[in-house]
This record gives sequence, structure tokens and C-alpha cells, in this order.
Amino acid sequence: MEIKIKRNTLDIVEAIVSLLCLVGVVVYLIAAWSHIPDQIPAHFNAAGEVNRWGSKSELIVLPIISWVLYGFITLIERFPQAWNTGVTVTEENRARVYRILKNMIAVIKMLMLAVFASITVLSSLVLRLPIWYLGVFLLAVFGSIAFFVAQLKRATGESTQTGGPSDGQPR
Repeated sequence: MEIKIKRNTLDIVEAIVSLLCLVGVVVYLIAAWSHIPDQIPAHFNAAGEVNRWGSKSELIVLPIISWVLYGFITLIERFPQAWNTGVTVTEENRARVYRILKNMIAVIKMLMLAVFASITVLSSLVLRLPIWYLGVFLLAVFGSIAFFVAQLKRATGESTQTGGPSDGQPR
């Protein structure tokens, strides 16, 4: 059965922000290319310190990966019937469940693209990542996932504990 999910405001915001990240970083690299040093930070450790240097041509890799991820995730978004929901889907909750999952996918996609774009720009400016960068990124990703999983559980009436649908009995 084909599932159609109506577009909402978050879909529009995600599309705009994602495309701004994708196009913006490409335009930035084209405009700044002659001013980017030949050696740039190519890898960072968890503290944001540079632990590998590379040529400025390596800056092209993250935007390419970003475009591929964007295309792949956007394609997956169009086929919700292939998603593993992790909750019991009924006729009554189907629309809510798939809307919540689409929102989660959109937010995670937007966060990934923003991170790749910011790392590309910071590397081109030969700056280390701020000490808080990894923590904020991980908190944003896992916080978003936790938020949407909680919404899913609420929408389906399932317990947030393992063990399946909530039957009202104490565990």
C-alpha cells in the first residue's frame, strides 16, 4: 500500500535549510577557492583539534558526500512504506506515525548537512573545531531522535519501556 504524507511547515523549512547548506557551501568554495591555503585541516579529533592536514582539494569531498546523502535520504523519504517504524502501526495512528517519522528524518538530514557545511567552512578557514562542537552536534542528533521516539510512543500509546504495547499494567 502506498502511503502519502502531506507536506507541512517543517518539510518546507527543512528543504530550504538543506538546500541552503548544499548550495551555500558550493558557492562559498567557488568564491573563496583562491584565498584558501594549500594545506587545510583534513580531520579533527573529538576535542576539535586538527589531527591530519591535507590539500585544499580535499574540501570538495564533504560537499560531494553531502549531495549524495541528501539525494539518498530524500529518496528514502518518498517511500514511507519501506520504513521500519519501531511501533505498532494501525489504521487509526498510521498518519501520525508516518508524519512523526518523516519529521525525524527531515531534522536529522538537516543537521547532517549543516555539520558537513560548517566543517567544510571551518577547514577552509584553517580553524579548529570549537571544543563544544562535537557535544552540541551529538546532543542535537540524539536529542532529536529521543524527542521523536517519545512522540511516536505517545502517538501509539506504547510504553517507553521495552516490552511492546502498553496494556496499563505495571511492569
